[in-house]
Amino acid sequence: MVLPRAARTQRRTRIQEEKEERILEAALEVFSLHGFRGATVDQIAEVAGMSKPNLLYYFRTKEAMHRALITRVLDTWLDPLREFDAAGNPVSEIRSYIRRKLEMARDFPRESRLFANEVLQGATNIEDELKGPLKALVDEKAAVIRAWAKAGKIAKCDPYHLIFSIWSTTQHYADFDVQVRAVLGQEKAGEGRFEDAARFLEQLFINGLQVRDGAS
Repeated sequence: MVLPRAARTQRRTRIQEEKEERILEAALEVFSLHGFRGATVDQIAEVAGMSKPNLLYYFRTKEAMHRALITRVLDTWLDPLREFDAAGNPVSEIRSYIRRKLEMARDFPRESRLFANEVLQGATNIEDELKGPLKALVDEKAAVIRAWAKAGKIAKCDPYHLIFSIWSTTQHYADFDVQVRAVLGQEKAGEGRFEDAARFLEQLFINGLQVRDGAS
């Protein structure tokens, strides 16, 4: 992770920590709206309520702020997948994973859009993370899903596309929230939409993974 300049000093004060968080919160707001290319240091400084020179004391460049946010988002985003337990009941594990991903879409929509914008722009700033830690984790959990299928606990499936499908369907509720609420209308677009989505996606994935009689 790229550390802010103040974080590399021997003594890091509470005020320094608070200002770094204030800057990152402002950067998250700006990056999630405009993407990396469209965002400027001036915009971030304005949202943070700080002067540009003061902001640049903590983070020397726009790239440093973006890297710090992306690293944090990736770490948080992958937590539910890390908790995917090979020793657990497959249905319970998949159901829990779907629900946790939807909770993140509900609670961290800006982070989801930040990540989506980065990927849509070629992911040049996180290519190493995608090909390294993220791939290693997905490979590990794909092996878990494959083992469940081999043991007859779930139907045979491509584990990578299963994970991709859960990602895409759950994160849709963050990345396309405006569209979701517009289509659902006022009566169905409240917080209950996430519970409705959870029930539907559980049914969709769990039913699709059930072992059918006579299946080989």
